[in-house]
Amino acid sequence: MPCSYLMTDNLHITYLGIGSNLGDKVENINEAIRKIEELIGRVMRQSALHLSLPWGFNSDNSFVNAVIACQTDLSPRQLLKATQEIEKEMGRTQKSLNGVYHDRIIDIDILLYDDWHIDYPDLKIPHPLMRERDFVMIPLREVWVQDESLS
Repeated sequence: MPCSYLMTDNLHITYLGIGSNLGDKVENINEAIRKIEELIGRVMRQSALHLSLPWGFNSDNSFVNAVIACQTDLSPRQLLKATQEIEKEMGRTQKSLNGVYHDRIIDIDILLYDDWHIDYPDLKIPHPLMRERDFVMIPLREVWVQDESLS
């Protein structure tokens, strides 16, 4: 999934999936995007908001999801740390572990980072489950950078 033609110097294109199923879900998404702009980089494109049922666990709370395309100078490891810090600042207290998911105020997943493939124990890019999730793939298709008009 090449995006490297949009890179300039040390800038990279990353696609982030954002979801919320607690509180004011729309405002949670908007706040996360504001914090991403502050801490990670310029948001180039944003999908529409999508409603979805919980995936991988049972809950009475539906999700609001979006995907953004973001330009960043952070490394993948720095990006992971920044997304986790945003989640923590916004009140997320639990991360999903070993496929056990929970309701959450905010969830930020790194979907893609340029055309890189990373396979660390705590960081896998492309996101290994994204193709199984319509709530990721539908908004991802909306923001997929297909030309240089966004650079």
